[in-house]
Amino acid sequence: MIHKPSREDATAPEWIKSSYSTPDGPDCLEVAAASACILVRDSKNPDGPRLALAPTTWATFLPYASGH
Repeated sequence: MIHKPSREDATAPEWIKSSYSTPDGPDCLEVAAASACILVRDSKNPDGPRLALAPTTWATFLPYASGH
């Protein structure tokens, strides 16, 4: 699902950049918690498309992303 901002999105989400992104290295992903989903975007393209995930889907994905 791609998140398209609407008028209801009056408050901008607070984006958190991956700890693997450094000032010297490659940019990665950023995530933000919205009212009903977790948003994911490419930090190199902050105005580009956003992936919207259900919180349960995000929770299922996290162990795979962290390597545990």
